[in-house]
Amino acid sequence: MLNLDDLDRRAQAVAQDFYSSAIVPTEGAQLLIEVELFLARFVAYPSEHCRVAHTLWIAHTHLMDAWDSTPRIGFLSPEPGSGKTRALEITETLVPNPVEAVNVTPAYLFRKVGDESGPPTILYDEIDTVFGPKAKDNEELRGLLNAGHRRGAVAGRCTVRGKEIVTEEIPAYCAVALAGLGGLPDTILTRSVVIRMRRRAPGEKVEAYRRRIHSAEGNALRDRLESWALQVVDALTDAWPDMPDGIEDRDADVWEPLLAIADVVGGDWPDRARVAAVTLVTESKETTPSLGVRLLSDLRDVFKGEAMFTREILDSLNDLDDAPWGSLRGQPMDARGLSNRLKQYRINRRTVRIGHDVGKGYARVDLVDAWDRYLPPLPQNSVTSVTTVTDGAVSGSGVTHVTHVTDSVATERQTCPACDGEGCGHCEVQP
Repeated sequence: MLNLDDLDRRAQAVAQDFYSSAIVPTEGAQLLIEVELFLARFVAYPSEHCRVAHTLWIAHTHLMDAWDSTPRIGFLSPEPGSGKTRALEITETLVPNPVEAVNVTPAYLFRKVGDESGPPTILYDEIDTVFGPKAKDNEELRGLLNAGHRRGAVAGRCTVRGKEIVTEEIPAYCAVALAGLGGLPDTILTRSVVIRMRRRAPGEKVEAYRRRIHSAEGNALRDRLESWALQVVDALTDAWPDMPDGIEDRDADVWEPLLAIADVVGGDWPDRARVAAVTLVTESKETTPSLGVRLLSDLRDVFKGEAMFTREILDSLNDLDDAPWGSLRGQPMDARGLSNRLKQYRINRRTVRIGHDVGKGYARVDLVDAWDRYLPPLPQNSVTSVTTVTDGAVSGSGVTHVTHVTDSVATERQTCPACDGEGCGHCEVQP
């Protein structure tokens, strides 16, 4: 029996339940528990949910013919010494055809993926050298990792045979585990189960891993996983697992194979897998947003009334604490920069009238669609009703009118050669 003293408290609870349960688990459920306990001996996970996800991901690598797409798994951390490489080392003993990829050439990986013996499981350490600030000419590797999640994906190449140049299509579909410092591009993150590793606290203990001693134990589990996979591959090929609320679109693609495996083995795995899915997907949404989404969020926070002049928006954004707008490439964001960033979301600057003043700015009615699509909803007590105010509306002196200005005075104001309607000393629109 396993020495429980070698496991962390969460793994000890799993082991105690496993050994003391009066219910005899299925062969698959028992095998996954043993894989999970093997992982827990050597890897300090941030949570039980991460360990469950890693266990199911390992099982899914033995069933690659059953999936339409394969999720990547990424072990990421802000600092070295957080257990990322150790997680890959343990994974290597449990997956089929492992290929440890560090400083490999694109040609090597493409050939390994296209090998007739079957797709490899790529274990790519130090992935920050491919995607991070130290990355150089790695476009081919990035293409393989981006495209290879989908069954049937190929990498097109031109090769020379004698004096003739011919095209060649190399399969790119394979399972990939990544480890590195920092983050990953969104194209990889959205296709990955992300495990945010961290250094072990003083009270967290794991068993020292020695390949020459422990790899045989892992390989024995790998062989059992391979035999089990042959028994369930037909059932899993046609599986359509129910997704928890909030797991949809790309997230559903990522978790579909893992939840399908949990359902087929039964026991408490279906519940544990779905709790892990919801937890890790929720955590992934809490990571640093893109600069565009950050702009939309900050703009929603500072926007007042039904319209604001550009200069007022810029003043409010640049004054925000901990916001990047006051120093983008060493300079505060200006009207052109704001316009260019918002155009990506089909938000265009227009001429607006606020009280008796007219100038270039933005209307709330043009922003709410992007806010609804890209931002989480505000708390109910913070939601501001958005209405279209017409010139004939009577709502008090504080009403902001948003119109396309066509009168002659407004035309003179918006064509000022000095400020283009932004407000200056040469026109009637005062800053």
